[in-house]
Amino acid sequence: MTRASVLAALAGALAAVAIVELATARRTARRPKPIARAARALARRLGAARGDTPGGLGARIDAAGLDAGVGEVMAAKLGAAPVAALAALAFLPLAPGRLGHALFVGAPLAGFFGPDLWLRSRARRRARVIEGEQAEVLDLLRVAVGAGLGTWRALAEVGRRHPGLLAAELGAAARRVGFGVPPDAALARFERRCPATGTHALAAALRRADRLGAPPGRALAALAEDARARRARRSAEQAARAAPKIQLVVALLLVPSAMLLVAAALMPAVLGASA
Repeated sequence: MTRASVLAALAGALAAVAIVELATARRTARRPKPIARAARALARRLGAARGDTPGGLGARIDAAGLDAGVGEVMAAKLGAAPVAALAALAFLPLAPGRLGHALFVGAPLAGFFGPDLWLRSRARRRARVIEGEQAEVLDLLRVAVGAGLGTWRALAEVGRRHPGLLAAELGAAARRVGFGVPPDAALARFERRCPATGTHALAAALRRADRLGAPPGRALAALAEDARARRARRSAEQAARAAPKIQLVVALLLVPSAMLLVAAALMPAVLGASA
């Protein structure tokens, strides 16, 4: 029996145990089996160990805008590793030489760290979207505060009326305060869930307004101007980066096509002269 056959048999046995556990858990709503309890305990332990550090798994989950817990994401990471190993087993006979061993070793690592890469990518996309919405949302919030609404009431109204991510997170922070969460804790979670430039300054302005009871209209206006300046600067940088790409397209496509047209026009004259 080859090594690949042994590994395939072991993976099949583990998959069968997992399927039985899932089927049993779906049929009976009683206490989970020992294997399921051990897996959940391991996920909670690993998640707690990584989620307490700054920039750890918990921070990445918040920055990605997910409502899942650290233990749930760790369970997904632990489950993705054997799934990736099973997928790699199917390609082992096709891999030449020692590449199969590298594939079998690297697949579980890719399955385990793949969710982390997805969380970082999702956090970057959210940051770009939030930075693009800041000026509009801050202006709307300034108008609401200037109309006489309290800070948290204004946040709730902006979250209800604006469809963007930033407004939704501001509305969620206002709802948490309405449910009895301390304002500092609600704003701290808002900062974690909005990984964009300007979020910390906005949270600081809202904290000062809540602590002092003064309307944050001027601070919001200044933050909106800063957001517009950042957006204009980013647009200028993108335009500057696009110029060399446009020149490359012109050099590789338009110039040769123009030369071909000139050559096609001169070809009859050249052929006639040679005849």
